[in-house]
Amino acid sequence: MPLTFDAVVVGSGISGGWAAKELTEAGLRVLLLERGRNIEHITGYVNALKAPWQLAHRDRMTNAIRREHPLAARDPFIREANADYWVKDAECPYVEEKPFDWVRGYHVGGRSLMWGRQSYRWSDLDFEANLKEGVGADWPIRYADVAPWYDHVEGFAGVSGSLEGLPQLPDGRFQPPMELNCVEKMVAARIRERYRDARRLIIGRVANLTQAKEGRSSCQYRNKCDLGCPFGAYFSTQSSTLPAAAKTGNLTLRPFSIATRVLYDRDRRRALGVEVLDAETRQTTEFRSRVVFLCASTFNTAWVLMNSATEVWPDGLGSSCGELGHNVMDHHFLVGATGDAEGFEDRYYFGRRANGFYIPRFRNLLGERRRYSRGFGYQGGASRLGWERDVAEIGVGAAMKEKLMEPGPWSIGMSAFGETLPNHRNRARLDRSRRDAWGLPVLAMECEIGENERLMRVDMANDAAEMFEAAGLRNVKPLDLGYTFGQCIHEMGTARMGRDPATSVVNAHNQVWDAKNVFVTDGACMTSSSCVNPSLTYMAMTARAAHFAVESMKRGDL
Repeated sequence: MPLTFDAVVVGSGISGGWAAKELTEAGLRVLLLERGRNIEHITGYVNALKAPWQLAHRDRMTNAIRREHPLAARDPFIREANADYWVKDAECPYVEEKPFDWVRGYHVGGRSLMWGRQSYRWSDLDFEANLKEGVGADWPIRYADVAPWYDHVEGFAGVSGSLEGLPQLPDGRFQPPMELNCVEKMVAARIRERYRDARRLIIGRVANLTQAKEGRSSCQYRNKCDLGCPFGAYFSTQSSTLPAAAKTGNLTLRPFSIATRVLYDRDRRRALGVEVLDAETRQTTEFRSRVVFLCASTFNTAWVLMNSATEVWPDGLGSSCGELGHNVMDHHFLVGATGDAEGFEDRYYFGRRANGFYIPRFRNLLGERRRYSRGFGYQGGASRLGWERDVAEIGVGAAMKEKLMEPGPWSIGMSAFGETLPNHRNRARLDRSRRDAWGLPVLAMECEIGENERLMRVDMANDAAEMFEAAGLRNVKPLDLGYTFGQCIHEMGTARMGRDPATSVVNAHNQVWDAKNVFVTDGACMTSSSCVNPSLTYMAMTARAAHFAVESMKRGDL
């Protein structure tokens, strides 16, 4: 007999952890599936307390890492200390029909252990943009629908930030903000004056505690967050949602469990549960449940849907609208500016702040109209160069060592994060001719930015340089390092929300139109991408959908 639960949650990252927490606290018996290994909080972060000199290769990229992770090694996220967090590309391949960087970590906690933690609310400017511009599908929800859930998740996760009163970037329930350093304060003041407050440089809103709460310490300013935080200072599944779910006694966590398909009853148009392949034994097991939450990350959730109910729909559960796998989005970035600050040689900063500054969107607002739609924000920081800098005048010996003990000049840089428009042609599809290490079909990616994004990148570089020059910086250089789809690791789309089952995969409550007891609450459900980091919105959407599911079950609707 199949094992039975009230709910099965697929994926244990940011969205899956929230689904498990909310559903167990409501009294449901929940099975949380993770395709990778378990990483225990604190004890599992094996390199978190090590200094670079305690690692064999001083935390550098090694040839062995490049051989095992040739795709992930294209980008700067992987290194010696965290290489075990990233998938081995030979085991988990994908097809690049067009260049695509898919950066993944398969383990309990997923990318909640390695994420950048920048946490921003969307506004109605974002939720209404598709409708106003006639792009893609209209969101079936607005800011008022999500605002209480932003409150809910911010209060639990712990987001620090400043209150700014900006309509394009709603304020939230924040812990006290981290502090800008002296150069950032100077640049912020000059930008604000030069642009009459139409542009503003603020401290980032980040899911790092500045005040201890519920067994979690405040941020220690180590800036080693991508190794796992043994202090619990930043929000992750391990530090926050998983302990809360486990405390209820209603949670069963099952690592090494690859969800291969949603079991579907074609007569009742409902899911029966999930089929799971054990990643170690290669045995298949069925788990039955009243509801299924797909939170496996954008592309893995799409993969599960595409591999499900194929006897009814050849392209998978949720494909009846023709949009499953389509409308892939990311944030395009790696474009901005750098500059040098003078006059602060007698100033330094305390610790290694695990955060930077943020400049909220200012383009295509207040009646302004550019040659492109939507907008972008900037993330960056100022710092003093350290011992790794070149000292051309001094080659060897004690004089060089003494010089390198002094901090170098101040520099500042920032990169814009630009919104990509939903485009049906940008898609991920199931390629059954290729197989992974478990004999399962892989995804093929066919995505690229369009003319709207290319036009935006011109302003992203020029505006950055203009602001730095207005702030009086020296050696200002606009930069565009090029962009490959996926590099920002903010992949969204493939199972978008909408008002009409003919044009969307899920409805306003994240239910798959083709199976109302299947919920999609990770990045797959996104209908547009905004220009702010999306993870806080995933959290809020997941909590909202979980409460809706519980109430629907109480009414007997599910």
